[in-house]
Amino acid sequence: MNAILNFMKRNYKVLLVIVALSVAFWSFIPREKNDPEKDKLLLELLTFVVERGHYDPAAIDDKFSKGIYKDYMEALDPSKRFFLQSDIDEFSKFETQLDDQIKNKDLSFFDLTYNRLMKRITESKAYYKIILEKPFDYKVEEDFNTDYEKLPYSTTVAELHERWRKQIKLSTLSSLTDKLKYEEDKKKGIINKTSKEETAFDSAKSEKSDPKTFEELEKETRESSLKSLDEYFGFIDDLNRDDWFSVYINSIASRFDPHTSYFAPEEKERFDVSMSGKLEGIGARLQKKNDFTEITELISGGPAWRGKELEPGDIVLKVAQGNKEAVDVIGMRLDDVVKKIKGPKGTEVRLTVKKADGTIKVISIIRDEIEIEETYLKSSIVEKNGLKYGVIYLPKFYINFENTDSRDAGKDMAIEVERLKNEGVKGIILDVRDDGGGSLKTVVDIAGLFIEQGPIVQIKSAAGKKEVLYDRDKKVQWDGPLVIMVNSFSASASEILAAAIQDYKRGIIIGSKQTYGKGTVQNVIDLNQFVRSSSMGDLGALKTTTQKFYRINGGSTQLEGVRSDVAMPDRYSYVKMGERDIDNAMPWDKIDAAEYATWKKQNNFDLAIANSNKRMTQNKQFQLIDENAKWINQRSEVNVYSLKLDKFLAEQNALEETAKKYKSIVDYQNQLKFTSLPYESNAMKTDVTLKEKRERWHESLSKDIYVEEAINVLDDLQSKVAVKGTINLKKKEKLVKS
Repeated sequence: MNAILNFMKRNYKVLLVIVALSVAFWSFIPREKNDPEKDKLLLELLTFVVERGHYDPAAIDDKFSKGIYKDYMEALDPSKRFFLQSDIDEFSKFETQLDDQIKNKDLSFFDLTYNRLMKRITESKAYYKIILEKPFDYKVEEDFNTDYEKLPYSTTVAELHERWRKQIKLSTLSSLTDKLKYEEDKKKGIINKTSKEETAFDSAKSEKSDPKTFEELEKETRESSLKSLDEYFGFIDDLNRDDWFSVYINSIASRFDPHTSYFAPEEKERFDVSMSGKLEGIGARLQKKNDFTEITELISGGPAWRGKELEPGDIVLKVAQGNKEAVDVIGMRLDDVVKKIKGPKGTEVRLTVKKADGTIKVISIIRDEIEIEETYLKSSIVEKNGLKYGVIYLPKFYINFENTDSRDAGKDMAIEVERLKNEGVKGIILDVRDDGGGSLKTVVDIAGLFIEQGPIVQIKSAAGKKEVLYDRDKKVQWDGPLVIMVNSFSASASEILAAAIQDYKRGIIIGSKQTYGKGTVQNVIDLNQFVRSSSMGDLGALKTTTQKFYRINGGSTQLEGVRSDVAMPDRYSYVKMGERDIDNAMPWDKIDAAEYATWKKQNNFDLAIANSNKRMTQNKQFQLIDENAKWINQRSEVNVYSLKLDKFLAEQNALEETAKKYKSIVDYQNQLKFTSLPYESNAMKTDVTLKEKRERWHESLSKDIYVEEAINVLDDLQSKVAVKGTINLKKKEKLVKS
């Protein structure tokens, strides 16, 4: 989940104190890259900053040490397919000593685990290649347990090899059953066009060819698994000691609370891009394929997209800066290739690429600022009963902290609301489902668009000081019917918005029973500011919890989240995944309420909620979704799978038969038509990529039963419903009196 960040001046006071104290500790430290002294410094900086800046820093004691040990072991080997029990026995001696090692800047535990892991990874490379050399025997009666948390570590190399064999066999068996079903469907003339196993080209080709034998299909699955594992180990080989140390230091940081974490320099850069939606470069997405770097996508509007020379599928062989000599990037870490391709706006980069036809081409691109469209909000218009309604989807509360003049979620929301008003909409749906949060400033700005003026959220610091953040602008951008859509992944800033709108009774909250339950504020602190004249390079940043936020009614969203006015079942209704399910989450509490007055302009508010809740109880589709959610939860507890083909196939067929019952959930159509606003429709005439993205979004909206119900609620909030409701209530009163 993205944290709520608060870079307001009040938090710099404590940071300035930390900086002042740190100057004497970390000055003039010349070190080389990968020098362990840098790791020791990071440990010292982590504890120094957290102990002085965290809202409620945990004591670094034996209990803390045990938590680090558990998290770190799970992060290093989650599937328990590298370490042996003898390794764990050796490691466990440090289980209650890590607190002392942190205080003493002792790296012996990290060094031990890192070196052992590298040794075990090297050994395991031989396992999968030997296993995949010959066919599996799918007639043997055996099974595999995927509950890795409860699974013991292997006691011998032979036992570990056997675990690898069963893991790989399960993977190939799953793929094999898909292939066998495909061949069976082909015989019957039923071809699944969305088959995971074959592209459209392969499908067309195989339709004309003779049916494949079992032996051929079995061999294909092993070849596919070999390729996947080669790529997996290629990714692991790309990780260096610094990457693994980041895992260790994050295991320490996250024990203070789930949202305190360390950002290595590359991670900090990615975080900044995710928050602002902007970067400087060529506008291409890359991925590693064995030793090669492949272009997977061009960002619409970026310089590579505009140049029309670089294409998805191109393999990058060399990178040159302007007229300098090209550097060979074959076998280079993906992060390092990205660093070479990215660069300041206006500079030139030359890529030597291999095209799909095998030709080699040198492509010159002038870097520019790129906007990642998926970061930003988008809107659509839909009609029902002759009335227009607006839907705004907000993926995150984005902001560019380095440039306050740049676009952010608050500014964009005001513009989009105004556009919808100009189109004559009679109600607005603000969709923050799956929105993990972002900037605190922007959520205050957005909530302020829907109220006259008043408090939006309360914040309390570690010292107990309370501060209320207000919307002081009397202007109301939108005073009509409003619905906020949430789910169990709506967190942080999304919860502040939903809570404020709910407390003011300004709009109706619909969605999951409750939101995620994150009620804390984080600051991102640049660690480089604490070290003068260091040659260690970029030290990265620390994101740490500095405050808690509270609703204007005094309650907290921590653990409890925001409870929907209209609770709607979804596929995750019975799965534990909120803040309340994390063992070291901060506790719930409350403070005094702020002074505020509820919205008085929506007379039929309670009636609309009652109508929607009534529809929930009567809607068979929602009943089916709830039943499906229970089934999904039951299935999540199944961990043992047969590795015998006929038995596995029978189990899968039984699952598919049950799943057919829920197919109508996926196939659902709400019979509503969604369209883009005029400004975007004009842009789509020249931007094919944007057109495709919006068409996909509109298609998903037309299948969304939750959006459909949100529109029903907006319909109920219209004044005509208030009249009908009043008439019906008067009729009931007469009946009671008579």
